[in-house]
Amino acid sequence: MSTIAIPAASAGLPVRDSAYRKATARIVPLLILAFLAAYLDRVNVGFAKLQMASDLQFSDAVYGAGAGIFFLGYFLFELPSNLILHRVGARTWLARIMVTWGLISAATMLVQTAWQFYAVRFALGLAEAGFMPGVIYYLSAWFPAERRGRVVGLFFIGLGVAGLIGGPLSGLILGRMSGVLGYAGWQWLFLLESLPSVVIGVALLLLLEDRVDQARWLDADEKAAIAEDLAAERAAKPALTLKAALTNRYLILMTGIFFICNLCLYGLNFWLPTLITNMGVKDPAMVGLVSALPSLCAIASMVLVSRSSDRFRERRWHLAGLYLTGAVGLGLSVLWQSQPVLGVLALCIATAGILAIPPLFWNLPTAMLSGVAAAGGLAVLNSFANLSGFFGPAIVGWTSQATGKTELSILFLAATLVLAAGLIFLIPARLVNR
Repeated sequence: MSTIAIPAASAGLPVRDSAYRKATARIVPLLILAFLAAYLDRVNVGFAKLQMASDLQFSDAVYGAGAGIFFLGYFLFELPSNLILHRVGARTWLARIMVTWGLISAATMLVQTAWQFYAVRFALGLAEAGFMPGVIYYLSAWFPAERRGRVVGLFFIGLGVAGLIGGPLSGLILGRMSGVLGYAGWQWLFLLESLPSVVIGVALLLLLEDRVDQARWLDADEKAAIAEDLAAERAAKPALTLKAALTNRYLILMTGIFFICNLCLYGLNFWLPTLITNMGVKDPAMVGLVSALPSLCAIASMVLVSRSSDRFRERRWHLAGLYLTGAVGLGLSVLWQSQPVLGVLALCIATAGILAIPPLFWNLPTAMLSGVAAAGGLAVLNSFANLSGFFGPAIVGWTSQATGKTELSILFLAATLVLAAGLIFLIPARLVNR
């Protein structure tokens, strides 16, 4: 008896579920590791401050500006980087990004002056530009909107794991490696935490595929199922050119909303070790352990909120709720700063809100964009929004130096989160609740 091949469209949900399970298992763990390495290299400067600032005689203002100048380099090269990625393929370009930023991050151990610090941070921003929108663009080429929320949420677990692992690891390196072979703990911190980026960059080059039709680990029906879903999604999106995407009023509004997220995200992350120290925790290893608690809460929040958003096919209320949760947490951290247990609880609430915003947010622009408009539009959105990474640490640093306290800057960040929660509802639900 002859058999009849069943087309992917007729095979239905079992084939699709199998295809997306395989794609998730193959792609997402690698990208989580990449994000983990990226974020370690991005925020270890906050832990290095506990020793580096005093060793090199850097004021809070100098250190805050140096930490934030990374985002100026990131801003300048973000759009060119993502357009190159669209042309040469995500696999090659993401690998290039990771290897170069790992090498530059390691070079931070050689810094001796403020201007050297500024230069290496600026170069690190140039090297990393394009990573985040490149990954989001890559995921949009594998997962349609109705499945993308939970996948992006899984990817952003790397953000939480970076805090969960990075805090204790950074504290351990600062405490145990200081003086080894004549180098300070902060120098070992930059060297040791940059090595994973280089290794994972090579792994991306060897293990990722750029397109669904290149995936030898999918059978023909599974490839056809994913291709059909992605084609249907592209047909339902507005046909925007790159120029139209860059001038779309809703994408401009999304840029402002995400600017506020990053303003608070980097302001909190860069200064989290200092805030914990101000609560009375002085030992670097203990600071690292305590800093892991907010990240643990953020991991749970990312997974639960992303799954809920996909289940109900609703983005705006979920996202606004995260912004308001972050605002409440930051406000309570000021109110409870003299009470270490309650203060850390407040930081857990703030982090659970703020760190869970990016994986949910990226479902908004990807619901509107595809092709080169997605590559360029996501890059421009992310580059302008990431300028806040300069202002966030700098605002906290300048305010701390001027007043001797961080309370005013933290309350300012909380107020911006409330503003963003309101702006979200200016975006029509029909555009983003796909």
